[in-house]
Amino acid sequence: MGLVVVKDIEMYYESQGSGTPLVVIGGLGLEMSEMDTLIDPLASRFRVVAFDNRGAGRSSKPRGPYAIEQMADDVAGLMDRLNLPRAYMLGISMGGRIAMALALAHPERVDRLVLVSTGPRAVGARWLVRLGMLVSDLPLLRGRHRQPRYALKAQFDATSRFDCTERLGEIDQPTLILHSRSDHVAPVALAEQMRARIPDARLILFEGGHLFTFTTAREQFVADVDVFLTAS
Repeated sequence: MGLVVVKDIEMYYESQGSGTPLVVIGGLGLEMSEMDTLIDPLASRFRVVAFDNRGAGRSSKPRGPYAIEQMADDVAGLMDRLNLPRAYMLGISMGGRIAMALALAHPERVDRLVLVSTGPRAVGARWLVRLGMLVSDLPLLRGRHRQPRYALKAQFDATSRFDCTERLGEIDQPTLILHSRSDHVAPVALAEQMRARIPDARLILFEGGHLFTFTTAREQFVADVDVFLTAS
């Protein structure tokens, strides 16, 4: 674990647990240390590989523009460096779009796919995301690895431009979609659209908002992921 060179950047990653590899991809502005409450229980069943996306955490933060397809290539490059030819993939919010882009560009690298609080394109209350970007810049909320505003904007622009709606039918991996009924950032209609268009997809709905996975639904979320990934 640590920093590895992937294409034009250094990526910070950590690997926990043993067994079948599960790559966890975080969302907009999220660094991997903020996902410990999900990573730790999943690492009891899988080899969890988590990392900081381009522009976040301890990974490099080059000037933009970024693209979701570029960030998917970053994941493939990290898997190459870690000698992981294939893995389960779990993406949260923007990370879900990265996971879908990876499944489309490098289908041989993705075994099963878990899409959380995401959609094939960005719609919904974008003002909430912009408000979150402003709040995250407050001094009291700055972490040890604060994300520069330009890098956060580059990620935001990348996820806002991405749209794989017309290609959902090309995703042929078994897919589990986990979504909140009251998600205002990624409306539940997006989850229902993915379930309808991805050939082998299942949808489970939760109560809560966009980040339900980090609150009261965490235990059920981990249990559902475990069942899906270990099913024969």
